[in-house]
Amino acid sequence: MTQEESRGVAAGVGAIMLRVRVDAIEQGALLVADPNMSDPNFQRTVVYILHHSGEGSLGVVLNRPSEVPVDQVLPDWAEYVDEPGSVYFGGPVEQETPLCLAALRAGEQAGVPGTISVCGPMALVVLDSDPDELVPKLRGMRVYVGYAGWEAGQLEDELEREDWLVVPALPSDVLAAPGTDLWGQVLRRQGVPMALLATHPGDLLRN
Repeated sequence: MTQEESRGVAAGVGAIMLRVRVDAIEQGALLVADPNMSDPNFQRTVVYILHHSGEGSLGVVLNRPSEVPVDQVLPDWAEYVDEPGSVYFGGPVEQETPLCLAALRAGEQAGVPGTISVCGPMALVVLDSDPDELVPKLRGMRVYVGYAGWEAGQLEDELEREDWLVVPALPSDVLAAPGTDLWGQVLRRQGVPMALLATHPGDLLRN
């Protein structure tokens, strides 16, 4: 795809996204970084929204694995996390703070003791819970250090600036296999024209 074609695709998708209402942001949604995102903390990232209200928003980046093993951060949980067994960089805020996001097994209802429900089968794990009691109820889990946070109105401003696309999430997004191009995968499943952004070379200057 040429730069001129890429700009045309981005402009077309941007026009569509301008029609997305602010209330499309909700717990359990995904923020997919625009190909021209300039903030290096979020270039080609996929962010899972954990909380959204009039006071602000909080989420974790799903596709930034580190080389730090979980047992260096949360040794009690290390043997239970999904591959690659390392922590993920959840975002630039409070990078000393670990968070654990899990998918409940089929048949388990929201509100399982030791978890905080987010959306559907997805839940945050209360880290002082007993892993032996909780893990049999989980399909999988990931540990993140840090998170992405927005003050009241900040995320809405970024959406108006076309920094993000808001799309539905699947539980498999949180537990995507190591090496998965999650950014491209999420875009491609949205259909045309948004799927065309997955071929965007990035780093193009906005008009």
